[in-house]
This record gives sequence, C-alpha cells and structure tokens, in this order.
Amino acid sequence: MGVSPAKENILKKIRQALSNPAPLPFPLSEGNNSIFPPAPDDLEVVFAEEFVKLQGRFAFCTDEKDMQQQVQKLIAEKQWTKIYCNEDKWSDAFSNTISLSTSDASVTGCEFLVARTGTIVMSAAQQSGRTVSVYAPIHICIAYTNQLVFDIKDALQLLKEKYAGNIPSLITFASGPSRTADIEKTLVTGVHGPKEVYCFLVDSPL
Repeated sequence: MGVSPAKENILKKIRQALSNPAPLPFPLSEGNNSIFPPAPDDLEVVFAEEFVKLQGRFAFCTDEKDMQQQVQKLIAEKQWTKIYCNEDKWSDAFSNTISLSTSDASVTGCEFLVARTGTIVMSAAQQSGRTVSVYAPIHICIAYTNQLVFDIKDALQLLKEKYAGNIPSLITFASGPSRTADIEKTLVTGVHGPKEVYCFLVDSPL
C-alpha cells in the first residue's frame, strides 16, 4: 500500500527540517552548562544530607577500626543474628551465614557515592554481585571518602574509565530504601528491596 501524497508531503517537510535545523535562539541554554551548582568541597556533608532525606541511615567513620566497631554495635543493638557478606575485605569481620535468602542484613561495598542525589552506585563487577544489596531486608554499605563524586555523570564517567572496554552488565543506582507509591498513592518503603539502608562512610587519604 503506497504512501498518500499528503503524508509524503509531511514526511518531506520533516526530512528537510532535520537536515537544516534552525539555530537555537539561546545557544547557552541547551546542555552546554550544568543546571546544577558546581561541586562543593565538602561532598561528605552533601551526601549525608541528601541520603538522610531519602530515609537512609548515615554514619561517618574516622578509620577502618572505627567502622568495624560502629557496624558491630549496630548489629548488636538491632539483634540481627544472620549477616551475609561475601566481600573478602569484610567477610571475616561480619559474615556468619552463607544463605542470603534467610539473612537479616547484607554488607556490601560500592563503586561510588553520588553526593548531589544521595545515591549509592553499585555494579555486577563487585564481589557482592547483582542481588546482595536488594535481596536482604537490611542493606549495609561500606564506602570511602575517595569514592565520593558530585553528580551521576561523574560516576558514569569514572565507571567508563575504570572498566574501559568491559563495562559491567549491571549498574545499580540506589537512593535510600526501596519505595513505591503505586498503591493508593501512599508511599511505602521496603516493597521491592531493602526496607532500611545504612551507609558507613570511612575517611580515607586521597
């Protein structure tokens, strides 16, 4: 079935318009400049504020020893008995179960923290893999200050550089506990993932 003359005329006009785009009246308004202010020096503070706004639980740690003490104190206070962690760096300190499906909480690292949005960036390339951060009811993320970036585009660029030619099959952006407002427009947390997310940020030398 052929194209009608009227439709062909419209398509012709569209093709002509696309081949000769009109100049923008305001050249500085279309993607040349960020709509967000420049990154401040204290990314730790920005991240903490945004993360807490999203109902995340934040703790700053002066070093590795302080972090382990704070995490162990949290586990004891909450009386979590089954902690899953398959990250070599922390498994001896925290892990006491090999069953993620029945664990009370999971412990993971991350790729980056995005300060502007309070987001934890993870990938399938990490030891924790695809499911650990979303399968357990509680997610405990351990991060370092040298993993802080200001915006999501910064995290994406660094991931591209880190995994040059071999981008992970999954990149996850987690901003606080899982939530949905699909049911009666009422915000409910912990529906499609962890109901609580903790971030322990360890101070690290640059």
